[in-house]
Amino acid sequence: MEMPNIPQPTYYIFKCEQSSPPGMPKPSCVSDATKDLFNHMGQRLMEKGVMGPVQPIRTSCLGRCQMGPVMIMEPGHIMYVQLTKEKIDRIIDEHILGGKPVEEYMIPDQFWGEPQALS
Repeated sequence: MEMPNIPQPTYYIFKCEQSSPPGMPKPSCVSDATKDLFNHMGQRLMEKGVMGPVQPIRTSCLGRCQMGPVMIMEPGHIMYVQLTKEKIDRIIDEHILGGKPVEEYMIPDQFWGEPQALS
């Protein structure tokens, strides 16, 4: 059976959906206040007509819990932190549609160093 030629997405968005149980020491990227961010992002991507070329993916912990809610955009290995609906809207407009990452929402360099070597 021949497979159709399906183009790969232009962007992948890995959005942390980790919710820690009450009493856990690490904060959650998903709380009552932020539980609808993933659905908001999907709705905005559909409204802009880019769902498909942009593939949002729910993930578990991305390791920067104290800066949550967080998401990583690929390509570029860019982490956005302390997300809100307004920040997500601007990231879609400026980064995805405009091609220019929103630097003030990116994780500070001291918390997101160079990728580790595989030695």
